[in-house]
Amino acid sequence: MNFLRGRGHDEPEINLIPLIDVLLVIIIFLMLTTTYARFSGLEINLPTADASQQNEEPNEVNVAVTATGQVLVNKAPLGANDVRSIGEALQRAAGDKKDPVIVINADAKATHQSVVDIMQAAQSVGYPRISFATQSPR
Repeated sequence: MNFLRGRGHDEPEINLIPLIDVLLVIIIFLMLTTTYARFSGLEINLPTADASQQNEEPNEVNVAVTATGQVLVNKAPLGANDVRSIGEALQRAAGDKKDPVIVINADAKATHQSVVDIMQAAQSVGYPRISFATQSPR
């Protein structure tokens, strides 16, 4: 007895296109989430020096700004706080020092404009090296 006489045999098909799509998505996901540690095993030995420290005058000009906006150059108060007078005071304080570093000590409550004025004055007289002094919290 053959009950399946009138039926044809269907060949099973494996559709590869969805399989390839899923594999490509997995590969892209792995490529995006992988971190590459390029220098993790690189050991560097930095050089050391036993030179004595030189006793020369520091190449710094200290500028302080109080909370009220008063500007002091090397602890000497200025009469006017405009850019031109600050620049002249910086030149006097630097004297013949070559390429001095301007260290700005601004009060936390000092206005932003007063600090910008000092930066602009330093730039106008040709002192591009500016540093900001901070203190660590107690």
